Amino acid sequence: MADYDLIVIGSGPAGRRAAIQAAKLGKAVLVAEKHRQVGGVSVHTGTIPSKTMRETVLNLTGWRERGFYGRSYRVKKDISAADLLNRGAKTLEYEVDVLEHQFSRNHVQIVSGEASFLGPHDIQIRRDDGDVDRHRAAHVVIACGTRPFRPDYIPFNDRNVFDSDEILAIETLPRSLTVIGAGVIGVEYATIFSALDVAVTLVEPRATFLDFVDKELIEEFVHELRDHNVSIRLGSEVVSVKLDAAGRPVCEIASGRSVTSDVLLFAAGRVGETEKLNLAAVGITCDHRGRIPVNAKTLQTVVPHIYAAGDVIGFPSLASTSMEQGRLAACHAFGLEPPAPPEFFPYGIYSVPEISTVGMTEEEVLKRGIPYECGIARFRETSRGHIMGLKSGMMKMIFSKKTRRLLGVHIVGEGATELIHIGQAVLNLKGTIDYFMDNTFNYPTLAEAYKIASLDAWNRAFAPVAAPPPVPVQAAAS
Repeated sequence: MADYDLIVIGSGPAGRRAAIQAAKLGKAVLVAEKHRQVGGVSVHTGTIPSKTMRETVLNLTGWRERGFYGRSYRVKKDISAADLLNRGAKTLEYEVDVLEHQFSRNHVQIVSGEASFLGPHDIQIRRDDGDVDRHRAAHVVIACGTRPFRPDYIPFNDRNVFDSDEILAIETLPRSLTVIGAGVIGVEYATIFSALDVAVTLVEPRATFLDFVDKELIEEFVHELRDHNVSIRLGSEVVSVKLDAAGRPVCEIASGRSVTSDVLLFAAGRVGETEKLNLAAVGITCDHRGRIPVNAKTLQTVVPHIYAAGDVIGFPSLASTSMEQGRLAACHAFGLEPPAPPEFFPYGIYSVPEISTVGMTEEEVLKRGIPYECGIARFRETSRGHIMGLKSGMMKMIFSKKTRRLLGVHIVGEGATELIHIGQAVLNLKGTIDYFMDNTFNYPTLAEAYKIASLDAWNRAFAPVAAPPPVPVQAAAS
């Protein structure tokens, strides 16, 4: 039995940030990680591996150069699954090493084992070798993350029917792929495999997808997907998935249609990894997806000294926001009130092409009844876009007509997740259209799109109306 100021369950983005923050405050911290290596879902099966796969695919296929050299252009002619896995393994090794060093230099203790509650302050950790450790903690942060939702009607087999964690270990690249679920994860993998020239069918039971993204951006994105041979079937409820005589997955849709492919990826949601925590021992109840309700401002559960952060509490389920949630939880636990987080944070979707958004969508502005104007910039209008061979990509900016303030920025295209931060800064600093029109941007850059889009909006809504030319005297007399 050992006593700690803080025990953190999970070492993903939320867990590690909570642990490091508490350690910086001079607290005794223990991190319980059920896997053999630290990092959680973010490092091992989520953010880092999927984005590494994306970058590898774009590099090896020469995707970014096809605007100049044509769709048949490739950097590497024959790309194998091993090519994708090799870079991922190197990235994983680096990330784990960085995290272990960070924990070590901050004197955070790590125990590999599965944690569960014995009581409000008592934690049991069952190690891989069967030994059980028991510890007491003044505070606990639950940052155990999530796992893929796996319904019974999907015949997962680790061969050609995968969930979003298993797809990373695929041994052979398929010629065709069906993706069930057009959420962020499903869309990302669908477009990554499409960039490999795999024939992809994206199946979604709802009539729309990515509803938190501005609709005009989604229209642009859908056009891009169809242009790259991605078949999108919205409003298609999956009735069953079976294997045909050749062992290929067949996705049966309620409408009577079916989709047969070499590989099927089920990516319709995730559930909290909470069933083995014995939360009943402390009076915490989860929802139907295993997510823990918390106070949005403090991250406290119904038990004040027990906090939860990261994907296990639900939306937005981003590594970036999870980190801040972990830090906030640790600060609050030890009486340090950090400043309130900024009102707006960026959302990045690492699809091909990327999508990133911050602030209000046009639909939200309309709902609030705010007089507004939009400005649009196409990446092909910029010199940098032409140099890069970009044929697509757009930026949409929304401004208040009354105050001239920026209300939202929405980008689809190359570098969207990097470009968005300029808009994020101006938005949170309550900047206006004048910032973008009066400032100078590096030339040539994609960031010039900010000036182009702002001038587009200014010409529509803010430019002074020119007086009609004077009528000549003679013409008036006649």
